[in-house]
Amino acid sequence: MYDPSRFVDSFLDSFSRTHRNDSPSKNSPLPCMEDIITLENALMQLFFPGPQGNNPRSLRRTVEYQMESAMHLIYDSAALAIQYENPEMSEEECCSIAAGYADRIGEKLPEIRRLLKTDAEAGYEGDPAALSVHEVILCYPYMKAMAVHRIAHLMHRIGIPLLPRMMSEAVHSETGIDIHPGASIGESFFIDHGTGVSIGETTVIGNHVKLYHGVTLGALSVENHGKAIQGKKRHPTIEDGVWIYANATILGNVTIGHGSTIYAGTMITQDIPPYSVVRTANTDIAVESSVPR
Repeated sequence: MYDPSRFVDSFLDSFSRTHRNDSPSKNSPLPCMEDIITLENALMQLFFPGPQGNNPRSLRRTVEYQMESAMHLIYDSAALAIQYENPEMSEEECCSIAAGYADRIGEKLPEIRRLLKTDAEAGYEGDPAALSVHEVILCYPYMKAMAVHRIAHLMHRIGIPLLPRMMSEAVHSETGIDIHPGASIGESFFIDHGTGVSIGETTVIGNHVKLYHGVTLGALSVENHGKAIQGKKRHPTIEDGVWIYANATILGNVTIGHGSTIYAGTMITQDIPPYSVVRTANTDIAVESSVPR
């Protein structure tokens, strides 16, 4: 019978050479991706309880149940992430910090729900195919991507390790929409279709912005800079009221002025004035002025 046990020692040796070698007395498991997926589903039920809202008692029970589920998952996962990143801390210290983080998130949930309602309304108003706001909430992938992002962005800002990126990658796998938790996004945000959208860490997006599928808001690749530019602004700023059509690519720390329209397939690495219409003409970028919408 085939016996692979002879490979075990060399494989275990690779851990000490490529990973942090914690003290054996410190058991620091990572947060579980399955719990993150459960958390994201609980958040959707919490923010949009659906038909339960017709009955105040039923709505309260639904909110209480989903709130308890979501907040316990946030607390438990945050405690694991803190312990993993800070193995010198006691379990009690990590749990205390996690409780503080969870409280800060709980306090912001009403504002996050308000923002998500503006996102849903933007989808309904911005898509002639949408028959109701409820259809947008239930069927449009960007709504789950935004529900997760708005929580993950808050986690990122207050300093919770690991969880924000785990959340963004889990919803990326499900929806095809890749939003780094560091990206700042204003209200009434709409991504039509969604597949293939990529929004980088230091992107800043204003209010009433609309993107189509395949849009990239990325950074320029600068040779040999690597970690030297970590934390610096290297992604675009998209001002209020900008529409960016399918497969447009905007790279670097550039600003797209408010009220502008960026047509499909355009590649931009320069600032664009407000109320511009940008379209490709062969290999050249044509920038036109437009009247305010």
